[in-house]
Amino acid sequence: MVHRETMLPYLLLLLLAHAGWVTTADLENYSLVKNIFILAGQSNISGRGGVINHSLRPGFVNESWDGVIPRECESNPSILRLSGGLKWVEAHEPLHKDIDVNNTCGIGPGMPFANTVLKKDPSIGVIWLVPCAVGGTSITEWAPGGFLYKNMIKRTKAATRGGGKIRALLWFQGESDAKTLEDAKMYKVRLERFFKHVRHDLELPNLTVIQVGIATALGPYMELVREAQREINIGNLKYVDAKGLQIGPDYTHLTTAAQIQLGQMLADAFLRPN
Repeated sequence: MVHRETMLPYLLLLLLAHAGWVTTADLENYSLVKNIFILAGQSNISGRGGVINHSLRPGFVNESWDGVIPRECESNPSILRLSGGLKWVEAHEPLHKDIDVNNTCGIGPGMPFANTVLKKDPSIGVIWLVPCAVGGTSITEWAPGGFLYKNMIKRTKAATRGGGKIRALLWFQGESDAKTLEDAKMYKVRLERFFKHVRHDLELPNLTVIQVGIATALGPYMELVREAQREINIGNLKYVDAKGLQIGPDYTHLTTAAQIQLGQMLADAFLRPN
């Protein structure tokens, strides 16, 4: 006999494989398999792997994505994403294309993260990704009450309609806060405030936060920001360090290979017991 608990995920995967997309309302009866992950921060979590600047003039940008999707980043009917229009669709690269709309998006850590989690824990069910990152943004632009913050909370609450569990916030940001000494010195206070407000507004006081230590910076104070990241003092926070991963020719963004590594590191951090 096939139990109902076994059939629900199977029917959902069958639906997604044949239909290609579904709305949140369509999936209200499948809340038992909803593992929701928020992706937020700036360009290195939005994804710039495979993005090429064709301009030969310093300071000018003429970017395109090479379209190469490695095996670790391939679509899977067990991985969904919340679109810019708040509809659940089968996830595919670039994950942030309709979110980080003013930039050229490429490979990020989201898909390799989800594929690695599924590979290492096949019983987890379906992974639901909520992309919210926007390139070039500082921590003050993510302050509670601001547009980016309110949009992230709105999208996350929309993701939980019909049930499901928010499993973690994946956060990669700080490069922009290395521009000035004042911002670098204030980073720890501002980031702790951000995390605390997210937990309060989502009514999840113990929400897992997986923070990525920056590997590059848009200013001279990277080590001050990295020090602040390592010193964040809140419970249930995990730290993954991107320093040492391969950086692209712009000296700012992780390459596709590095994004795959980062996604796998994030998956290992999530699966690792507290």
